[in-house]
Amino acid sequence: MSLIQPALDTARLKLLPAHPDLAAAALDYYRRNRAHLEPWGPTPGPQYYSEEYWRSQLRQGARSWMEGHSARFLLTMPAEPERIVGTVGFSNIVRGVFQACHLGYGIDRAREGQGLMREALQSAIAFAFDELKLHRIQANYQPDNARSAALLQRLGFSVEGQAKDYLFLDGAWRDHVLTSLTNPNFNGRPLLG
Repeated sequence: MSLIQPALDTARLKLLPAHPDLAAAALDYYRRNRAHLEPWGPTPGPQYYSEEYWRSQLRQGARSWMEGHSARFLLTMPAEPERIVGTVGFSNIVRGVFQACHLGYGIDRAREGQGLMREALQSAIAFAFDELKLHRIQANYQPDNARSAALLQRLGFSVEGQAKDYLFLDGAWRDHVLTSLTNPNFNGRPLLG
């Protein structure tokens, strides 16, 4: 794996790797989408809506890439390259016999329903399978999140079950539907060191 996480291009998007220089743009994205994103995430602390917080988060994201633990992307469009319109991230990358990760994503409220997240995820999933050589991607969503359910189904994710009180989000323990997608081209055996 390269020390520098590559950017990815789709027909309408550029997926930029996490970098502290994008802190102001990330802050703008999260401020614009506060009401839209907060029901699906942890209750933000007092520093969450500050540029320094996002600089620190993006610095950690870049470091986590170099350590092989995650790959985090910020989505922009060619007409507005300074404006973030979404995020995609692979976290908790585990090697050995598992070769898997968790997928998280979010899209700007003004960009919902345009197929942008599907486009971004198709590119990111191909990257995870082809470049990162992962075997399995896990993605979980709250049962009342119909958009995520439909998106993951269109991408080929299979429902594996439901976890009660899975994550503490938006001030309460939330149930989640557990899904996964496996790499159809994974033909190697994991290296065990």
